[in-house]
Amino acid sequence: MWIYLNDRFVKDTEAVVSVFDHGFLYGDGVYETIRSYGSWIFMRDQHLARLRRSAAAIGLTIPIPEHRWPGLLHEAMIRNDVGNEHTDAYLRITISRGAGDIGLDPALCPTPTIVIMTKLLHPPSPELYRTGVTLIVAETRRNLPSALSPQIKATNFLNNILAKREAIAAGAFDSILLNWESHVTECTVSNIFFVRAGRLCTPALACGLLDGITRDIVLSLAQEAQIPVDEGHFGVEDMYQADECFLTNTSMEVMPVTMLDRHPVGKGTPGLLTQQIQRLFIANRAHLKEP
Repeated sequence: MWIYLNDRFVKDTEAVVSVFDHGFLYGDGVYETIRSYGSWIFMRDQHLARLRRSAAAIGLTIPIPEHRWPGLLHEAMIRNDVGNEHTDAYLRITISRGAGDIGLDPALCPTPTIVIMTKLLHPPSPELYRTGVTLIVAETRRNLPSALSPQIKATNFLNNILAKREAIAAGAFDSILLNWESHVTECTVSNIFFVRAGRLCTPALACGLLDGITRDIVLSLAQEAQIPVDEGHFGVEDMYQADECFLTNTSMEVMPVTMLDRHPVGKGTPGLLTQQIQRLFIANRAHLKEP
């Protein structure tokens, strides 16, 4: 595997980061995960814009100019023989504060560490889209937004990892994190939607969740299709009473949820509105790809 590290592509055996890197020592960094459909990098500019916003929010200057990123991402795919007519690619960009003396002062790190990794995308099994996945409500609560903004896509992921451990222990696909007021926020790596009485519901950003790019697409598609949408503050009981539920993120797109805390969601099968959103998303994706 070829990996872009700081200013050049190197083999994975040479892609070594210092033990003094503040990303390693303190989780001081930001990242983005992106996917391709063939050679087309989906929502590339939106992901790169969010990366810049995350970096700016923690006072981290990205040394690579904006115009160079598309070329670097495509070179990463070409070098690893992914993102072509035969395969889709998974890309991850990580930018840490960089190496410096031990201490919390960002000024200790003169140069950020830049990493671009790309590999074959392994989407979820088609069977999961047919049957839906199982969720639990985690005991772990979402970080307080006033302590750490969820709009910063930070490399410090311990909050999400703790919730993921709960899902694994319960044999579930993922966990829902509640906020400090017991309102639903998101899952560990995805946004969440549910359907109630024909209305598409999703937690408002004010609940403390990442403004997902796929989430934004789904909201736009629902508006165009004249599907009523509620962005609000919802509790666990609202989820238990839902007729349908689904997750969204870049790699899995729109994933049906059919079980929550060992109870079926609706009829326990992917719902009609969920399937409509899936179709709209696929059609929109094809439209965006057209030259």
